[in-house]
Amino acid sequence: MSEVASRVIAECRRIASMSEEPGRTTRRFLTPPMQAVHQYLRARMEALGMAVRVDAAGNLLGLWQPANAPARRLLIGSHIDTVPDAGAFDGVLGVVMALEFVELVKEMQLPLAIELIAFSDEEGVRFGVPFIGSRAVAGRFDSALLERKDADRITMADAIRAFGLDPALMEEAALDENAVGFLEIHIEQGPVLEAEKLSLAAVTTIVGQTRLSLEFEGEANHAGTTPMKLRRDALAAAAEWIGGVEQLARSTDGLVATVGKIAVEPNAGNVIPGKATVSLDVRHAWDSARSGAVKQLLENAQEIAERRGLAVQHQVQLEQPAVPMDERLTSFVSDAIEAAGMPVKRMTSGAGHDAMVLASRVPTTMLFLRSPGGLSHHPGEAVLEEDVDAALRVGRFFLNRVAAEIR
Repeated sequence: MSEVASRVIAECRRIASMSEEPGRTTRRFLTPPMQAVHQYLRARMEALGMAVRVDAAGNLLGLWQPANAPARRLLIGSHIDTVPDAGAFDGVLGVVMALEFVELVKEMQLPLAIELIAFSDEEGVRFGVPFIGSRAVAGRFDSALLERKDADRITMADAIRAFGLDPALMEEAALDENAVGFLEIHIEQGPVLEAEKLSLAAVTTIVGQTRLSLEFEGEANHAGTTPMKLRRDALAAAAEWIGGVEQLARSTDGLVATVGKIAVEPNAGNVIPGKATVSLDVRHAWDSARSGAVKQLLENAQEIAERRGLAVQHQVQLEQPAVPMDERLTSFVSDAIEAAGMPVKRMTSGAGHDAMVLASRVPTTMLFLRSPGGLSHHPGEAVLEEDVDAALRVGRFFLNRVAAEIR
């Protein structure tokens, strides 16, 4: 494999060490380890001759503008935040690969301007709302989000200020009219490419997502003195409902539904739970199937609560329709895969990405790399040198095509 592919993987692993937790990769929105990542990437960008800046959302941006290139530019990037105890490649691979694509443009002396974007938040771990960075770049940031608080009761606005930025300048993060397209390079985060023995794929659509939280409220009481028939157990209600979530998803083709987080109050072993707050993540390529499933699950929650003498309420955190990628840019990716001598695989993404947010503002496409073992959001997440090498070969053809189109 090429020396460059080895370097890409080594850089991703080096960035993975910039973490909030020793021995684990955890890097939330605008926490101190993100400063370390910024410093590292800034040094790489400036060594390439790129102009570097940080916007009010904490996105790190680097512009490569050759003297002979039009002002119109191609955007390439991904995110640098992580889930707790993450792998080394989700998001970060796309940023490091973007640096290598700038190297390719320089090497080939293409008259093509590239702006690299390292998005500050895609996962939504710190404030419970995903895509903070890309929302700002797409001009879709809701200023009400600035009042959200993290687990330490720090508001988003204060977190931005603590990072040395001004939340009042958020609108200035939005793209101007010179952005002609966005490419996100990302690991697949699933088993399809490995099962088909393929290195790469062009993404055609990103599935729609609904993310929300439900709060079951009953009554806390003594675990030893309260008869079973007189209990209003919020956790038991939530558990019954969670079983129904899995049952519906298993019986509906193409639907995935996950309850990944639960908080119980008062959270004591000898006290009947008075409150249980749970998350819900529902995804499907067809918006009607997704919205129908969410409606049914909310009705199920209401029925369970009423039957058990509880109250239930929900709050929607994300309502994201399925997003098709730009057909023209995606054809460039497909053609580049074919030109690089590989079978052309076109597939749907079951995971959400910054690309789904940018697509509302600029033509957008994605290139997937195989995920060994289908693993992601896991310390065992990996990428193969041969696949990175393949993506770099595809990059040559893709960048040539975009440069020719912009001229």
